[in-house]
Parts: sequence; structure tokens; C-alpha cells
Amino acid sequence: MSIRIILVDDHGILRSGLRNLLEKHEDMEVIAEAEDGRAAVRLVAELSPDVVVIDVSMPNLNGIEATRQIVSASCKVKVIALSMHSDEQFVAGMLEAGACGYLLKGCNFEELTSAIRAAAAGKAYLSPGVCNLVIGSYLNRGAETSARSASPLLTAREREVLQLLAEGKSTREIASQLYVSIKTAEAHRQHIMNKLNLHSIAELTKYAIREGLTSL
Repeated sequence: MSIRIILVDDHGILRSGLRNLLEKHEDMEVIAEAEDGRAAVRLVAELSPDVVVIDVSMPNLNGIEATRQIVSASCKVKVIALSMHSDEQFVAGMLEAGACGYLLKGCNFEELTSAIRAAAAGKAYLSPGVCNLVIGSYLNRGAETSARSASPLLTAREREVLQLLAEGKSTREIASQLYVSIKTAEAHRQHIMNKLNLHSIAELTKYAIREGLTSL
């Protein structure tokens, strides 16, 4: 039986190229593509793939938040990050969200197929380029945890709203996209500002970029 795959990336050319290469392998089938995290979450719920190959930085809903939602909805779906980012915040964010693999976009195609097969078999796979980063992060986890605990934590929905605000969406647009009332969207924005002690969209945008919620 073929490994059923969903490709998620906001660059159509990349998705098309990956689809063509993957489908040359008899044990792999690309069943759908998505251009952002929100579409990916919806497609995963509809199609129940074996593996999702997802970019980290995408509009509307980034790969980290999308992975968190995908994994929390189904532990059977395996997620592999395929990203240009080797920064610790992105790698750690994806792994903490539940991804079982992280590859850099500069990797060989054979490495991606190996990662997909490993994920489908219930194993983890990391690019050599991020292994040292993960090990270093693990060794320093105690200090990082202490530092992070002093920061106010946002809920999953607040992180979604923050990304959309940083990407220039209005309160009305956010409400429409998240299927909530304008009043609820405004309340989320105020809660975010209060928790982070930030007082303008510009400050929120800087924070979102620094935390890896958006790559604008």
C-alpha cells in the first residue's frame, strides 16, 4: 500500500516539483496539496493522510500552529517539516508541536523520501544540519524553560490571531477567517496586548516575527 502524502507550502512551483518527484516512487502517493496551514488542517481532517510534508513559514496559519492542530486531532498522522529555516526557534517549535521530522530545503531529494518512509514507519528523522541544534537545545533545556516561564503564554487561538494581525489583517477579516464575531476577535486582540504588555500593531508584529509566528 502506498504512503498517502499531503504537501503544504505557499509556493506552488515547489509543491508541483515535489509531487512529480514523489510520484515516481511506487510506494508514495500525493493525495492533496495546500498553500497554507489552515487549508492543511482542513484537508488532513477530510483525507486522513499518512504523512504531511509542511513548510514552517506560511501566511494565515504557520506550520507550527498547523502541526499542533493536526497532531492533536490525530496521532496517526505524521508530520515532517521541510523548511529553509535552521533557527532553533523554528526547529524546536515544530518538534514541540508534534512533528516527527525536520528537513532543510537544501537537502537531497533522497533524504526527503527517507524521512517520509521513516515517518510512515513511526520513526523520527532529522536533517544532519539540524541534529547538532536539537542536541544543544536539549542540553540547555533547563535554562530555556526557566526563561520562558517568565513570559506570558498565549492560547492557540491567540497565536492564530497574533499571526493574522502581524500579516496586516483587519479585525473584520480575522473574525471572518476564524468564524467568530468581530467582538470576539477584538477581545482576542486586547487579551494578546495585555498578556504581552504591547500597545500597538507594530509592537505585536515585531513580537510575532521574533517568535517565529510569521516571517514577514
